[in-house]
Amino acid sequence: MKNKLGRFIFIITLLTGCNLIQQKKPSAVTRDTTITETTSFNTIFLDSAVVDRFIEDHITYINFKEQFFDFYKERNFEYAWFDSTGITEQANHFINLLNNSILTLQDSSLYNAQLMAIYDSLIKKDINRVTIKERNNAELLFTGQFFMYASKVYKGSDINAAELGWFIPRKKIDLTAVLDSTLKNKIQEDELYFPLNSQYKKLQNYLSKYIEIDKNRNWGDTIEKPKTVLKKGMEDERVAIIKQKLFLLGDLQVTDSSNIFDSTLVSAVKKFQRRMGLTIDGNIGSKMMEELNIPIKERISQLLINMERARWMPADKDTNYILVNIPEYKMHVYDSGKNVFDIKVIVGTATNSTVIFTDKLKYIVFSPYWNVPSSIVQKEIVPALKKNPNYLAKNNMEITGKSGSLPVVRQKPGPNNSLGLVKFLFPNSFNIYFHDTPNHDLFTATNRSFSHGCIRLSEPKKLAQYLLRNDSAWTSQKIDSCMHLQKEKWITLDKPIPVFIVYFTAWVDKDGNLNFRKDIYGHDAKMNEKLFVKK
Repeated sequence: MKNKLGRFIFIITLLTGCNLIQQKKPSAVTRDTTITETTSFNTIFLDSAVVDRFIEDHITYINFKEQFFDFYKERNFEYAWFDSTGITEQANHFINLLNNSILTLQDSSLYNAQLMAIYDSLIKKDINRVTIKERNNAELLFTGQFFMYASKVYKGSDINAAELGWFIPRKKIDLTAVLDSTLKNKIQEDELYFPLNSQYKKLQNYLSKYIEIDKNRNWGDTIEKPKTVLKKGMEDERVAIIKQKLFLLGDLQVTDSSNIFDSTLVSAVKKFQRRMGLTIDGNIGSKMMEELNIPIKERISQLLINMERARWMPADKDTNYILVNIPEYKMHVYDSGKNVFDIKVIVGTATNSTVIFTDKLKYIVFSPYWNVPSSIVQKEIVPALKKNPNYLAKNNMEITGKSGSLPVVRQKPGPNNSLGLVKFLFPNSFNIYFHDTPNHDLFTATNRSFSHGCIRLSEPKKLAQYLLRNDSAWTSQKIDSCMHLQKEKWITLDKPIPVFIVYFTAWVDKDGNLNFRKDIYGHDAKMNEKLFVKK
């Protein structure tokens, strides 16, 4: 590691992966016994003999034996891909990264059917029902495939564990130490060994700004929430404090110590509301005050957590793809690397959370049937039929067979179909897809986690037009016609388009503004617990 980098970069390296090019072969790796259940990111550890036996049984990874042991010695044989709750978020993102590389490079040698089958099984399974042997095997398969991926995509089979260790945090970090060291050792540009998604550097730049605010202690105290909404023209002693906070954040361009709610403040409030995903009305209510009162240290933690996630995103490419950011409730469509349009979405509830993964969109299904999941048949439809024998006819449904003691039910195409007038399929083991909905009123809500896990689109026709844009036969009128048929019509895309389902609660948008969102699934809370030393 180059000497000019300060202690801050070293700490962030352990957390987020800023490892740099090694100029010479590193010295032998010694086991880091300071990593314990108390200090580690994880609480599950391997026996070194298990690693030996695994490599003997998996000859594919024999060339990486030294790397295996170096990797785990640096961690004191702490698990990298699991913790006591199950598969980690990093493991989910590595699968995304792996799948994207397979698709981009058209290299099937990176595909590991055994790993994918185990991953699909474990992501749905209670970790307490997984045997130690199964868990060890899955952990080491992830690591082996990690080395295969790195050697193929980056440097070759001689890549060393020190250059790879940055992917997985090893120890909790002291946030106070990070803050104290930043201003003493300014972050400097340097050549990164691994390609980064641009979000990483953008978030890092804002991290420096937020640390400056915290260090200078000029953020101020919590502001009391107003009993009535503050609006333009009003005078209130809290207005001056709000102006100071918005100035520090960059939403207000000039300092102003007056208590008058003027037009300049309206513009700043709207900018802040847009960045926080709030209703953009220029007024200051309880929800805006709640966001404004979040301590700067909490925002710093949020930035660090999302910088870690950015490490797992593929590097930016001039390609076509679709990205759905769950906490943002929004789909972003990219053409040749440029964000061409966005669509509001509805995602799964906290109970039925939408899974983070990647795949390729291959099919458009106009006028779809809805094959009702057996869980809904059992919990909702069977009880409804007992109360009203005409329930199926009333809801345009039909029984097509039996599965055990339950009827197999589907809803016929039509305007009231639960999938709306069109769905978009990227076949996956989670049974998640995009679809229309008959309830478009829900898209006016600020928080839109209402579904059973699939992703509902506010403008499905717009997406269909984009996907079929290169075929002149697919006019707007033809698409409308196909959306109102009496039976399904399947269209196979000539060129499937990659889909990324991601979870960012902090990101920098195309206008360069830092956005924050609520941690709707609690993923940030789990990461925070693992990453940071608690005082």
